[in-house]
Formats: sequence, structure tokens, C-alpha cells
Amino acid sequence: MRSTQIVIIGGGPAGLLLSQLLSLYGVDSLVLERQTREYVEARVRAGLLEWTTVELLQKAGVGERMLREGLVHDGFVLAFPDGHHRIDLKGLAGRSVLVYGQTEIQRDLSEARAAAGTVIWGAREVSLHGLDSSHPSVTYNHRGSPEEVRCDFIAGCDGAHGVCRASVPQDRLTIYERVYPFGWMGVLADVPPVSDELVYANHTRGFALCSMRSRTRSRYYVQCPLEDAVTQWPDERFWAELQARLPTHYAAQLTAGPSIEKSIAALRSVVTEPMRFGRLFLAGDAAHIVPPTGAKGLNLAASDVRLLSQAFAEFYRAGTTMLLDEYSARALDRVWKATRFSWWFTILMHKLSADPFAQRLQLAELHYLAQSSAASRSVAENYVGLSFAAGAA
Repeated sequence: MRSTQIVIIGGGPAGLLLSQLLSLYGVDSLVLERQTREYVEARVRAGLLEWTTVELLQKAGVGERMLREGLVHDGFVLAFPDGHHRIDLKGLAGRSVLVYGQTEIQRDLSEARAAAGTVIWGAREVSLHGLDSSHPSVTYNHRGSPEEVRCDFIAGCDGAHGVCRASVPQDRLTIYERVYPFGWMGVLADVPPVSDELVYANHTRGFALCSMRSRTRSRYYVQCPLEDAVTQWPDERFWAELQARLPTHYAAQLTAGPSIEKSIAALRSVVTEPMRFGRLFLAGDAAHIVPPTGAKGLNLAASDVRLLSQAFAEFYRAGTTMLLDEYSARALDRVWKATRFSWWFTILMHKLSADPFAQRLQLAELHYLAQSSAASRSVAENYVGLSFAAGAA
């Protein structure tokens, strides 16, 4: 049996970033990931970072390539049937965002933790024990051999379908959920973006988003029915539908090309309360999921990790549990605010029904945003990420 201070379940960005930050504080950790490193690094995910996330990755020592290759965006565009409006993030909120794919973040973190030798890839049959004791343990199977590790705390960073949240008795948690009646058909293609900034389009045919991963690789989405399958969306149909939903100016600049990745994502909001159960602390998708409209998923995970790493560091430095005891409440305060913004932005930009009254309300809201600096400032403040409260720097 081996031992460590913190066992982290999940080798995605949240788990690896937590391990990396803990190493800076002199806290030992062991990361257990069910999948192989190659599998995790191949997953295509979002890539729009709040500047607090950028700064946290820099602090963790994995920001050099990010700053070299990432794209700084000072604003984004809201397009609607009879106009468009640019949200000036830098001017209204004083901060920018950075486009840098989660796949690249995963690779940067994997390389950093590989050097430390603290990640076990392919850890199967993971089981948590003694969550209410002072020394919990985790058992798992690695390459056919049963293993056990004792620790002081367990960090659950293994996503919505992982073992950590499932290990908590159902009567000790409350799950709030909202399922949206549509999905996103997403295409990744090596074509130049239609714009230097993201374009969110509200259209009578449905929502569309023009995003990018680099100056030569684009990520595009169109709203689609939940029951659709990827096979119903050959490249020709996707490009035609995307072009139809964009304003003329952007449609004229759209370059079509063969897709290199294609998928349909369901949209939902989930918040689990609390985020602590004895010696188990949940972070990232293990505790909450937001629709991708507001680009908050990865940033909320980074926010959780920021708070949790500080709480662990304070415990081992000063022997105090104050930050650990406050973790769930502090994390959930940010989670619910980001969930609210993601819900609002999703409702604003998507076709909800054929009801003309609902469509006119959306258009009125978009016109109001275009005419009100106060309304635009509120959008900008939420989009770039709310500031951390005192003591969470």
C-alpha cells in the first residue's frame, strides 16, 4: 500500500492543474485517470479562457506555449436578423479573453505532470473508501494488478459520470438540473475563421457560432434537434446551414472545407450541492455542467481548482481547515452566477420554439443590448469572468 497527501481522481485539465498547483505549494498528490494519456489528449473540447484562468495556468508554470500560440480577443459579436452588435470586452470590462484549445492545455499539463511522475493512466475499477474518516483510501486496478493508496483527502475531478460523485450517498446531495431541448452540431476544420473575433448568431433557423482554435483552424456550431445523428449532417449540409444563419457580411467570408472532427453535444445545466462530502471534494464537471454558450465550463473548473489548491495549501502550511470548510460555499457562489449567465445567454441566442412572441422578445433584448452601454457592460463583465472575492487571489 502506498500513501500520499491528496489523491486526485481524473486526469483531465482540472485534475492535472490541481496536481500541478499543489506541487508548487509542496503538497504531494497522485492522479488516477481511467483512460490512457493518448485518449484524453485526443478529446476535442472548448478553448476560450477567462484571463484569471490564463493567469492561473501561468502560475502553474504551463503558460509559455499558451501565451505564444493563443489568440487574445478584446470583444465578440452578437448577430441577429436585422443587425449586429459588438461587445467590447476590453473597453467595458477592462479585460480580454484568450482562445487556446483545451486539447492544447491538456497536452501542456500532461507534459508537466509526466516529469513529476505523479499520474497513473489506465487506472481501472477505482473505488473510494472511508470518506468520513480522517484517512480515506482509494483502491484501483492498474495493468491487472490491484492497488491501494491511503491519503488525507480525495479530489474528485472525474466528470459528471465519474466514480466520485457516484460514491456519495444520494441523501447527502442535491442535484439541480435543466435540460435544453436542442443540441449543437459542431465541426472542426482547417479553414480560416470568418472573423478575428467570435460571432454568435441568433437566426430564425436557429443559433450559430463561429469560433476558432487558431488563425487557420475554425470551430463552428449550429443548433440542431437533440434526436439528430452526426450521419445526418454531411459536410455539405453543415456548411450550407451555417452560411444561411450568418449575416451577409460573415457568410461571404465563410470558407468551407472537409471536417476533421464532427460531433453533436446536448446542452444542459447541472449543479450539485454541496461540493464537499467528508474528505471528498468535488471540482469541475463532477460538480457542475453549464451549456457551452457562455464558455464557462473549463473556466469554472479552473476556478474550483484555484480555491481548492489554496485550501489544501493552507491546511498543510498552517494546520487550519477554514478554507477547506468554506470551499463548497465559495465555489458554489461562482458556479451559480456562471450558471445564470450561461442560461441567460443560451435562452437569448437559441430558437426556443416557433412562437413569434418569444422570437420578438429575443429581438427586443438584442436591440436593448445594442443600445445600452450598461446592458453591454453587464454582458462583458460576465463573459470575461467575475472577479474573485478578497482572499481568493
